[in-house]
Amino acid sequence: MFENLQDRLGSILNGLTGRGALTEADVAAALREVRRALLEADVALEVVRSFTDKVREKAVGAAVLKSIKPGQMVVKIVHDELVEMLGTEGVSIDLHAAAPVVIMMVGLQGSGKTTTTGKIAKRLTDRDKKKVLMASLDTRRPAAQEQLRQLGVQTGVDTLPVIAGQSPTDIAARAVQAAKLGGHDVVILDTAGRTHIDEPLMLEMADIKKKSNPHEILLVADSLTGQDAVNLARNFDERVGITGLVLTRMDGDGRGGAALSMRAVTGKPIKLIGIGERMNELDEFHPRRIADRILGMGDIVSLVEKAAENIDAEKARAMAEKMAKGKFDLNDLSDQLAQMKKMGGMGGIMGLMPGMAGMKDKMASAGLNDKMFDRQIAIISSMTKAERANPDILKHSRKKRIAAGSGTDAAEINKLLKMHRGMADMMKAMGGKGKGGIMKQMMGGLAGKMGLGGMMGGGMPDLSNIDPKQLEALQKQAEAAGLGKPGAVPGLGGLPGGLPGLGGTKLPGLGGMPGLPGFPKKK
Repeated sequence: MFENLQDRLGSILNGLTGRGALTEADVAAALREVRRALLEADVALEVVRSFTDKVREKAVGAAVLKSIKPGQMVVKIVHDELVEMLGTEGVSIDLHAAAPVVIMMVGLQGSGKTTTTGKIAKRLTDRDKKKVLMASLDTRRPAAQEQLRQLGVQTGVDTLPVIAGQSPTDIAARAVQAAKLGGHDVVILDTAGRTHIDEPLMLEMADIKKKSNPHEILLVADSLTGQDAVNLARNFDERVGITGLVLTRMDGDGRGGAALSMRAVTGKPIKLIGIGERMNELDEFHPRRIADRILGMGDIVSLVEKAAENIDAEKARAMAEKMAKGKFDLNDLSDQLAQMKKMGGMGGIMGLMPGMAGMKDKMASAGLNDKMFDRQIAIISSMTKAERANPDILKHSRKKRIAAGSGTDAAEINKLLKMHRGMADMMKAMGGKGKGGIMKQMMGGLAGKMGLGGMMGGGMPDLSNIDPKQLEALQKQAEAAGLGKPGAVPGLGGLPGGLPGLGGTKLPGLGGMPGLPGFPKKK
């Protein structure tokens, strides 16, 4: 979502950090570029003006211009103002009210209200262990109520039975009553939308609000809407009174201006963001983490959380035992590739690692993308059990059969086998140190770099045992360790040469290329 803005701001601010001293003219020129970049990203003009004025006020002070590293001071000021603009702290859905807590979803047609209702219900059920009831108040859109019922079946969440001919306000009242009788903790009302804001829509929203007395009114907005999203948020807030925002399609390739503008204009927090089509692809919005990503500083905390969610503890233990004996077969390689895919693939992981955001394009141009992972997993899946356990038996005739089965060719199979040999040799050399697999070692390396070795046991933390405050402190510790600066690359200490398969200056088996351009060598 923010890639274009990230690239623009990155190049502007890198120009400042490379300078020994800054004059007011330098800062003014940089801010002109920042202003242009924000406007091109579809950020509302009033928000851009306010942002650049605040940055200018702080950046041209004597303390900055005469400091030892004025460029870095300006980057810090820009970062702090971005956080301020997005909302200093992340705010989650407030459930502190008498049960059933009523959540009312509002927004225009096509913004993703019904799907988001299902996602929130699943999240509250799975994460917060709440009993949720969903009710569709959309009597206008064909099959809207059936869509919510299907989502309920898919997620295992209760939905209010449909009674034909009832008005939205009557359905709202019945939903609250049914939730009380059914012992539900939360009731989510999925209201109707229109293609544009009109008076009947606003009157209906006001009536539903009066009838159901919602504790939360969440405005669902499409983050690709651009400038118009600001007017939408302002109108709904003035007429209905929203308590928070949910932005959908944050995985799209839009310019991200809506996300930056809506919070600043309404003063209401962005509570959740939709990052994909699947029902589990809904994240809390953390302003500091988003600001870090926009400025290419990475996002250690999200990386740790993603790894903790996606790494199977049992599999990790079994693999640790194998690796302690120096064993690493093609089944293990397939598991590792699948884990990396679950975490968002190579691009997703690089985007969250400090100073590595710029690597994504270089990797993509070198052919190192998630399609490569898919091909490699397909090759391994086309092998017999014996071949996966003992790749040495793969001769020409077997490779021919595997290539036909996986839709690849012998050259790609050879690259995969070369990559596996390199990694197997590395695991053997590491012996007992190789416990927990690639991702666990990678996270352990980050932990060591941040001085968190004790807390994380040298590997992946069990987030269920970590205090949330400790988790949030990770980012600050990362910055203190020098991981938060643009251009800083973590040593990934747990693994020789960083990421396996990307060790040192070579990429064994991954296209047989002599390293990526600009990939840092180990010092």
